[in-house]
Amino acid sequence: MKTLLRLQELDLRIETCKARESEIPKQKEKFLVQKERFEAELAEREEAIKRLQLAQRECEGDIEQKQAQVAKYDEQLFAVKKNEEYQALLHEIDLLKKQIGTQEERIISLMVELDDAKARFEEDQKRVKAEIEALDKQCAEVDAELSEAVKDRAALEEKREPLLEQVEPGLLSKYRRIRANKTTGPAVVPLRGEICSGCNMNVRPQIVNEVLAGEIRACSQCGRLLYDRETLSKHEQNAGTSA
Repeated sequence: MKTLLRLQELDLRIETCKARESEIPKQKEKFLVQKERFEAELAEREEAIKRLQLAQRECEGDIEQKQAQVAKYDEQLFAVKKNEEYQALLHEIDLLKKQIGTQEERIISLMVELDDAKARFEEDQKRVKAEIEALDKQCAEVDAELSEAVKDRAALEEKREPLLEQVEPGLLSKYRRIRANKTTGPAVVPLRGEICSGCNMNVRPQIVNEVLAGEIRACSQCGRLLYDRETLSKHEQNAGTSA
């Protein structure tokens, strides 16, 4: 029973390591989500700059087209003979020049917006870079913690192997069956008076007496194997005296 309890102690510690291994990556996932949010923020700022630059190019292109049209109309003025046609061309030229003026004002406004956007982007880049560096450091710490947890579990599992050979096969089989049915927690528990310390339910007097006599019995409520600390201690002392 003593060897089985040592095995169980290792198994419970291995369980804790596995739970840790499962939880640790979740911390990294949170950091990665934050990192993606920062990167998306920068991408949005950069996209805003591109939109302003595109709008400026479109305005400049429109101005070039209108200026070309004005030049064309200017040439046509020399060929026009009728006053009505001449006045109509002048009207079109005047209209185009007003539209060019509007677009030039729009370009000035866009340039101001663009300068502000670039300045904000540079500030955001510095801030986000610092934030991402901090997150990368935290991710590295999580990776190191996970590696340590895996290493700890491997060391425990290495100690576990020799113990398996020392436990009586029938007892080991019962232990494994109970552990397979229990998601967590011990499969072997001490009696607490007449109560199973695993499920906190009363144990039948006959089973209590048999456990106190040093026999291995299962709780009829939860199926866990029961032992008595005092009885186990006495058996160990007797075994030591005999030796």
